[in-house]
Amino acid sequence: RYFRWWYKKTRIEKKSAFIDLLCAVPLQQIYGCPLGGIGGGTITRGWRGEFCRWQLNPGKYHYETVIANQFTVCLCRKGQTVYQQVLSVEKPNALQGWNWGFCGRYAFYHALYPRAWMVYELPGQNVVLTCRQVSPVIPHDYKDSSLPVGVFIWEVENSSEEPVDVSIMFTLQNGMGMKWDGSGGHWNEPFTLQDGGERVSGVLLHHCTPVNPFTFAVAAREKAGTVITHLTAFDPAGSGRDVWQDLLQDGKLESPTGKSKQTQKGEVTAAAVCASCTVPARGCGTLELALVWDMPRIHFGSKERLHHRRYTRFFGSNGDAAPALSHYALTHYKEWEKKIEAWQKPILEDRWDGWDIDWAGDSRIRSLAEFLSLCSQLPSWYKSALFNELYFMTDGGTVWLDLPPDCVPQDLQGPGAAELSNLLPVLREYGRFAYLEGQEYRMYNTYDVHFYASFALVMLWPKLQISLQYDIAVTVLNEDVQPRQYLVCGKTAQVKLKNVVPHDIGDPDDEPWQRVNAYEMHDTGNWKDLNLKFVLQVYRDYYLTHDALYLQDMWPVCQAVMESELKFDTDNDGLIENGGTADQTYDAWVVNGASAYCGGLWLAAVRMMCEMAELLSDTETQQKYGAILQKGKESFERLLWNGKYYNYDSSGSSTSSSIMSDQCAGQWFLGACGLDQKELEVFPKSHIVSALKTIFEKNVMSFAGGTMGAVNGMRPEGVPDTSSVQSSEVWVGVVYALAATMIQEGLVQEGFHTAEGCYRTVWEHLGMAFQTPEAYCEKKVYRSLAYMRPLSIWSMQLALESKARQASSPMPPQKNPLHP
Repeated sequence: RYFRWWYKKTRIEKKSAFIDLLCAVPLQQIYGCPLGGIGGGTITRGWRGEFCRWQLNPGKYHYETVIANQFTVCLCRKGQTVYQQVLSVEKPNALQGWNWGFCGRYAFYHALYPRAWMVYELPGQNVVLTCRQVSPVIPHDYKDSSLPVGVFIWEVENSSEEPVDVSIMFTLQNGMGMKWDGSGGHWNEPFTLQDGGERVSGVLLHHCTPVNPFTFAVAAREKAGTVITHLTAFDPAGSGRDVWQDLLQDGKLESPTGKSKQTQKGEVTAAAVCASCTVPARGCGTLELALVWDMPRIHFGSKERLHHRRYTRFFGSNGDAAPALSHYALTHYKEWEKKIEAWQKPILEDRWDGWDIDWAGDSRIRSLAEFLSLCSQLPSWYKSALFNELYFMTDGGTVWLDLPPDCVPQDLQGPGAAELSNLLPVLREYGRFAYLEGQEYRMYNTYDVHFYASFALVMLWPKLQISLQYDIAVTVLNEDVQPRQYLVCGKTAQVKLKNVVPHDIGDPDDEPWQRVNAYEMHDTGNWKDLNLKFVLQVYRDYYLTHDALYLQDMWPVCQAVMESELKFDTDNDGLIENGGTADQTYDAWVVNGASAYCGGLWLAAVRMMCEMAELLSDTETQQKYGAILQKGKESFERLLWNGKYYNYDSSGSSTSSSIMSDQCAGQWFLGACGLDQKELEVFPKSHIVSALKTIFEKNVMSFAGGTMGAVNGMRPEGVPDTSSVQSSEVWVGVVYALAATMIQEGLVQEGFHTAEGCYRTVWEHLGMAFQTPEAYCEKKVYRSLAYMRPLSIWSMQLALESKARQASSPMPPQKNPLHP
């Protein structure tokens, strides 16, 4: 069935498959820190400096190194050029008039997202160049974080005894290395913009495609002692000798005026901008350049609706914002860096001074001191993983859209929108946010996976999490009765049921938000986890943001999805049952009857329904779910607890006693919301700790020598569960969530050891930097590069912070009922 569907989709309809099982993206161990803010498109630079991964068209990736996109250095002493070199180790067939092949042993790369550093020691010149790459990805910032810009700050250190004239030339092709680059009609022009006493100049490269046209800007900041020159157009398919000789002559470019001619079909064009300064003997200098891409108005694949990106709210949507964006980036990047450093430094420097703690012998903080002694020096790998995994926030095919001013609730996915009073104010103020399940799994806001990744969003950009939740809530209230045959079972069912959480909000190759559930493998209307994950996130979001209006709006939706979920408690024992299929996020791992994963999520959701009902003074609902909780807790323990851990399911099959690494997912969310202590606990604390210790012993330490994280399923005898492809995989995002749960329960060393296995495997042994996959196996087989779920590492940070706060202030916060 899948092959027939795939053939029709890709060969007849000429569209992309939402999951292409036949043409996986090949692993390239080349990627570095991506450029750009959130939702305006991204351009990834490799760790060797190449521009090699492009996502300007929303949700669509193009993997191509454009060889003309380079930085070149020119050194002049006493009016003579003494050194000129492309800062690339490549030796391409194109542009053979340039001096390629910089020796890699003299170059070093470091990345801590959203910044990266490339250091070049120029052999024989006593000159060191450091290029600092900065993107405006700033927590709790909803303006600058949306900008499609990257800044390159070149620090020049001259350790020689004479001054040197240094020029950095930035060359860029008009396009992304795609067939459209040669489609004709593209053109370039120089520009200068002076505002507020600051002046920037450069070249605009207008890329005039019929769909989603855009403009690049390569720009540099003019200041005293800095000279900016340019070359409006050159042929990147030729030898490049003209531009090379122009720079070689005096370290500057000829700077012609006027626009270039439009390219003809088959022609490609590029431009160059050069920044120059004199660096004194034993001195330093700085040159500042920027790259901007302005694609303000976008169509998704269906081309039905025109959308405006978030940054157009501040810079306009006419397609002429590239000069202003360049000016803003070059005059504000220092402010961005201050904010980035203020955010990252406490973690990088192991400072736990963010809480007002009396360290002078208060007996209450002994447990805190013991806790901090275990993590007083956070491991270096953790600091790297925590920030670098955030690349997916921008490079997950991410879109951040601005609503039109005349938008009404009915425009937002139909009549259900009118039932959410704060929907329109939230979306008008903060826009719409969506990111892909993975660069290979092309569905926006895949909800069973976002459940894990959402910690990064709610901790760093909580208004985007709230916005996303409103979009999901609207979809819950709607239905799509169109029939669809599902690819795994072959059965036909409607695309979307009313009062059920969707799997995703659509495919970028179609029309997201308007047509949801692009996932065609299973009928997710019968999945057991999606509704529960909505309820869990609603309460978690409220707990962390204290947004009472949000809670009030979401409450009827939570009630609706829980009513839909109740039908899965087929025997009225207070516990839902799985249906003998892979009816949850592990969509190839069959589960039957009561299960540790879905049953645990269910009980956690029921517990949170009780909490929300109390806050909202809904006594009837509180009593209803309180009774279900008491009955369900007893059933869960009776059916699944075996004395050491919770069985995978209650079916009595040959694998029902498997040890699932994710069996404590419900407890993970309860702990993140402070609902895991004493009278609040749902699962006996001793059982949770025993289960986690068993997982550590079996799934972690008995798998690959304890060096690759936790395998999803392990048999009690200490061999992986091979009943499905997914049971024998390691899921990176699940492992980070498991590590967070261990930290919550006081197993700090075990948590760090478990997570470290994933980091070492992905970022070091497999060379998958900035493309963390969903899954890998012991034999280094992997699946789905660049995936959403590993953003769950931010739940580890929340667990660390929460644990410290709990130890310093053991009294739980007082709950006060909310009043509209």
